[in-house]
Amino acid sequence: MMSRHEPFGGDLDHLAQRGGIAGERRYYRAYGLIIASDVSLPELEPAEPAAADIEIAIGPIDMPKPSAEAATVFRFEPGRQYLAWEAVGAFLISDARRIDVQPAPGVDDALLAFPLLGPVLALLLHQRGLLVLHASAIAVTGRGAIFMGDKGAGKSTTASALVRAGHDLLTDDVVAIDLADPNQPMIVPGFPQIKLAADAAAAISLGQAQVRPQVHPAIEKMQHRLHGAFSGNKVPAVRIYILERGERAGITPLPHIAALPAIIKFSYVTRFGRAALSGDFAAMHLRHCSAIANHVGVCRLDVPTGIDRIGEAVALIEKELAGDA
Repeated sequence: MMSRHEPFGGDLDHLAQRGGIAGERRYYRAYGLIIASDVSLPELEPAEPAAADIEIAIGPIDMPKPSAEAATVFRFEPGRQYLAWEAVGAFLISDARRIDVQPAPGVDDALLAFPLLGPVLALLLHQRGLLVLHASAIAVTGRGAIFMGDKGAGKSTTASALVRAGHDLLTDDVVAIDLADPNQPMIVPGFPQIKLAADAAAAISLGQAQVRPQVHPAIEKMQHRLHGAFSGNKVPAVRIYILERGERAGITPLPHIAALPAIIKFSYVTRFGRAALSGDFAAMHLRHCSAIANHVGVCRLDVPTGIDRIGEAVALIEKELAGDA
């Protein structure tokens, strides 16, 4: 069991229960997969009914439930993973293709989607053999730029500024990398949504975005559903930027000895601790992180304090990636 503050960073603390559940089966596309879901997920791209790669089903789960005293329960086995939050519900991943969902009483689809499209889906993608980073990614003239950093570093804000500058979103929050060819890591497109705090959204206008209703008063970031400015194709990962605050914008390449620990730190599965890397997954995860460190340039990106100066960092990124063509 982990702290109630992980892996959401506190966003699920004190969430009230609300709403109702719709059970109609719907079909979506995300991360190159067809998803058949009993949970409404308007964040995703709709798809025609077809053989599903992932099935999301609402129903009872015969596993221990969280309580007010122990607000989370996480259990990891090679064939299935169980994640439960007392304020939201329980999620059981089986064989990397099925997610059973038991909502907490009164919780609606909008709140269920918050962990479902975050840590639950991230863990499923990891089980399917992808390297998953807690990051945002943008396609800049056909090349993938990934933004990692601590909470509040400005990953989504920087990605949004690049979208405003005319580039395409690949994914926000959950970045999945296909390493079928270890020499050419490819970023798999997620879905056209980006989450922004109110001040960032006010400063960086995304005219082609629809602002969706706030999930819950305790969750500050608003969901911006893009219409356009989204890349539906895999692109090669060519840069990883680790965001830091600085006096002025700057890019500093990191040596491999520093790049590898950073990639491991910001990989999604490490947020769950060693228990999530059971069986052969620990060795596979290390190989994937090493492949990224060896074949993708990893840099420190200093972003000036103040959203009004985000354009300085955008200009540096565009210049560097243009020179890397």
